Amino acid sequence: MLELQNVTVIFNEGTTLEKKALDNVSLTINDGDFVTILGSNGAGKSTFFNVITGSIPVKSGKIFLDGQEITHQPEHVRSKTLGRLFQDPSQGTAPHMTVEENMGLAISSHRSLFAIAVRKQEQEQFKQILSQLDMGLEDRLKTPIGLLSGGQRQAVALMMAVVNPPKLLMLDEHTAALDPVSAKKILEVTNQVIAKDRITALMITHNLKDALENGNRLLIFQDGKVTHDFSGQAKEQLTIEDLVHCYDV
Repeated sequence: MLELQNVTVIFNEGTTLEKKALDNVSLTINDGDFVTILGSNGAGKSTFFNVITGSIPVKSGKIFLDGQEITHQPEHVRSKTLGRLFQDPSQGTAPHMTVEENMGLAISSHRSLFAIAVRKQEQEQFKQILSQLDMGLEDRLKTPIGLLSGGQRQAVALMMAVVNPPKLLMLDEHTAALDPVSAKKILEVTNQVIAKDRITALMITHNLKDALENGNRLLIFQDGKVTHDFSGQAKEQLTIEDLVHCYDV
C-alpha cells in the first residue's frame, strides 16, 4: 500500500543547522498492515508522516501509494485518500460547528460539491457510526464539537477520518493528550475500525506498552533512519525491556 524508495529530507540545507530528518529511507508497508512507530524526539517520525501527506518535500527518493507515485503530488490531492489524526483533539475538527456538521464535512470531501448541510439520511448514518463508540455521541449531533471533552472530540475526529475509508490511516500520537481512560477507549475503537474495514494504518506513539499491544508490525526510528523493524512472531515476543535496549527512551 505504501512504499518509500531512498527518501531523504534535509532541513536547513547548507547552513550550520543542517539536519537529515530522513536519511535514505526505504520501506514497504503492506496492504492491511497496522504499524506502530517508536522513536525519540527528532528521530524522524513526524517527518515520515509529513512526506507521506506532502506537507514537506523530499530532497531525493520516491513515494508510492497503492502503486501510484505521489512524490510530487499536491497535498490537497493526497488528502482525499489519506486519513490523519493528531495529538491535539482540536486539530482536524471545526470547534464552532456541530458534531453532525463536522461529520458532514468529512463525508462531503469525496463529493464533487462540498456542502455543510447534512441530509436526513446522513443524520441516521452518523448516529449509527457514533453509536459504535458507546459515548452517547449519537444523541449529541447538534452539539458544537468544541464543547465535547478531549476524548469525545478525538473519537469524532477518528470517525471523520474513516467515514470514507482511507487507503492509509495515519495516527500521530492520537491518544497522547487524553486521560488514561479516554486513551484506552480511543485505542479500542481504533482497533475496531481498522479491523472492520481492513484499513492500512500507521500509529506514532511514545507509549512502549501501546506499541507492543497494538498492530502487527513495529518500527523504531533513530536519526532519520528505520533502525528496527519487527513483525509477526518477532513482534509478539517483544518485551518493554527489549524496546528499551533498542533505543534511548
